[in-house]
Amino acid sequence: MKLTVKQKKFADEYIESGNATQAAIKAGYSKQSARFSGAENLTKPNIKNYIDERMSEMEAKRIMSATEAVQLLTSIARGEVKETVVVATPVGVETTEKEADLKTRITATKEILKRYPGSDKLAEQQLRKAIAEADILEAKAKELQGGGDNQDDMLRGIADSLGGIE
Repeated sequence: MKLTVKQKKFADEYIESGNATQAAIKAGYSKQSARFSGAENLTKPNIKNYIDERMSEMEAKRIMSATEAVQLLTSIARGEVKETVVVATPVGVETTEKEADLKTRITATKEILKRYPGSDKLAEQQLRKAIAEADILEAKAKELQGGGDNQDDMLRGIADSLGGIE
């Protein structure tokens, strides 16, 4: 069901202020019935849905998506984003635009690479360690279930392989 002009105005005012009574007054409801009308409007499914949808849209616009973040990092890493720098001169102060410095570009590149775990040596080591720890736990479980002496040898071998991993 569509909203009337008055209901839409109420919903928009409510989103802005968070006050149902004031929103009702600004939407054109009488001051005497504004408190009741505001509360009643908030229980109507079509108005409530409109408010929820608008709030979701506003929230989505305020939060950067992962794609946007990677795009920004990429443009910084490529030197496409300029930053304003204030420079003192003999005559006063000037502002100028410059590319991000090398350190900033490297940091942006590292941040991008963090999102691609297949190319990260640290992630590979952490995965190797997790697999080895899982093997140790599995061997311990087998030993507790009545396994033989082979498990002790297997545990020592796995523990040795973990030696240099942090």
